[in-house]
Amino acid sequence: FYAPDAPVNPQSVYGASKAAGEMAVRSGNPRHAIVRTAWVVSPHRGNFVKTMLRLSGERDRLTVVEDQHGCPTSAADLAGALAAIALRLAGDEAAPTGTFHCVNDGATTWCDFARAIVAGSARRGGRSVPIEGIPSSAYPTPARRPENSRLSTQSLTDAYGLAPRSWEPALDDILDRLVGPVRSH
Repeated sequence: FYAPDAPVNPQSVYGASKAAGEMAVRSGNPRHAIVRTAWVVSPHRGNFVKTMLRLSGERDRLTVVEDQHGCPTSAADLAGALAAIALRLAGDEAAPTGTFHCVNDGATTWCDFARAIVAGSARRGGRSVPIEGIPSSAYPTPARRPENSRLSTQSLTDAYGLAPRSWEPALDDILDRLVGPVRSH
């Protein structure tokens, strides 16, 4: 898991622009809070959860990258953490500043995340399909994706007392909204 002070190594133009933005914030305002996140999902707009639900409804099997690791992040949980940080910064001159990571607790691969999404949907009456893991090399993308984007939230907990919950119940909340509640047998 990467700590916020780990060296950055952007793999794409997008990553380089994010790193440049962080440098501009640091140099422009010493009293700042930069919050990095990853793998953000929600019941709204396009994202990995909604894509896997759509594809599992359209196809008899899925192939998903299994060699990229990260921490799924509920947009609702991220928003709550950002609000807590902003309120503390606004009301407390001594509030911690710097760079923090905010992701849900735990890590997985895209493939195992997809399996959790489809299994969670099936518990709610959705369609279940097999999911095969594939290497990144079998799924080329315009931008190179990091193999490890696992982020440590320890500094967020230490500075603000925020301890993000596990990604699994966060996913359940999203699936409850998108598919419905778990069906009892």
